[in-house]
Amino acid sequence: MVDADQTFVIVGGGLAGAKAAETLRAEGFTGRVILICDERDHPYERPPLSKGYLLGKEERESVFVHEPAWYAAHDIELHLGQTVDAIDRSAKTVRFGDDGTAVRYDKLLLATGAEPRRLDIPGTDLAGVHHLRRLAHAERLKHVLTNLGRDNGHLVIAGAGWIGLEVAAAAREYGAEVTVVHSGPTPLHSVLGPELGQLFAELHREHGVRFHFGARLTEITGQDGMVLAARTDDGEEHPAHDVLAAIGAAPRTHLAEAAGLEIADPAHGGGIVVDERLRTSDPDIHAAGDVVSFPHALFDTRLRVEHWANALNGGPAAARAMLGHDVTYDRVPYFFSDQYDLGMEYSGWAPPGSYDQVVIRGDAGKREFVAFWVKENRVLAGMNVNVWNVTDTIQRLIRGRARVNTEHLADPHIPLEDLAP
Repeated sequence: MVDADQTFVIVGGGLAGAKAAETLRAEGFTGRVILICDERDHPYERPPLSKGYLLGKEERESVFVHEPAWYAAHDIELHLGQTVDAIDRSAKTVRFGDDGTAVRYDKLLLATGAEPRRLDIPGTDLAGVHHLRRLAHAERLKHVLTNLGRDNGHLVIAGAGWIGLEVAAAAREYGAEVTVVHSGPTPLHSVLGPELGQLFAELHREHGVRFHFGARLTEITGQDGMVLAARTDDGEEHPAHDVLAAIGAAPRTHLAEAAGLEIADPAHGGGIVVDERLRTSDPDIHAAGDVVSFPHALFDTRLRVEHWANALNGGPAAARAMLGHDVTYDRVPYFFSDQYDLGMEYSGWAPPGSYDQVVIRGDAGKREFVAFWVKENRVLAGMNVNVWNVTDTIQRLIRGRARVNTEHLADPHIPLEDLAP
């Protein structure tokens, strides 16, 4: 039984950590809740950083999980701009802050998130090289895109994943020239495969984005500290005033590693290894959000999911598990994206090689359709593009694991609900 004498510490001030703190209070926990954030901003959500906020369509205040006064009102001890240096598992303490403050915990939640992967090439110290992960990054990038649009400047983006494409769309809306360099054959190849990746290439080309596939940046050249061009491993050189590195994110596991917690193989995404209750190899330490590698029975594998919904749902699940509730974290992975006039939602997990066909329901040419990744007539994943209110049905199809008639799946005249268990 949890009582008022206990102390729960949360390391990480993103969405997962903030929602975990909220859930602890909502579930009636009356002990100390300490939330330690290494940023000076209050906990915020990340999707607007490459979407509405970056485009200037959402105010800065809209990104925050709670109003600043909420934390004190709910007796959450919030420490902003504080870095945790170490976890002592035997003493059950965490050490943080400039003065090395140590606080004892009864339960500890690691929600340390992920950080942008860096380009390991000459020229990354130039002033015009950017990443996008934090609110400060988005604020700086918004200013950069405004100037590029005004001056007809060039932005080179390394990577055609979700962040790279969303920033490309934002940059074109500002009026900047954009070149995307990507090592794969199509955008989003590792997520959508070639079938749907090509659709996003066509979308961006229609809006003036240039792609350079099958190549990697090898050098960023400059003068007087400013970017002039970006070179690739096949000898091409692209003019650039700014460069965005959007080559993925790495889980921030250093604190967990130093504490001796089990870490997943980097070949499988890395991350802190947790069980279905989001417990680490230490039963008094849980983890949630981008940093965790969790077992998913539906897909018979471990997953590390770097998306908003995983933080939104994982933080509360971990909080309930810390309170002793019976928890099984097995949410179907979900994410969404907005690019120009295309809005989409994706549910499931179907990397290239895991499926045997892609079934399209609707008109892909008009970009109003639902795509299904199918193996042996079972739906592994679904993506709705400019078609709404179907996510719950798609997720039921995935969870049900029932065999479906693919001709019926493709037929928009047959209600999708009729195919879901």
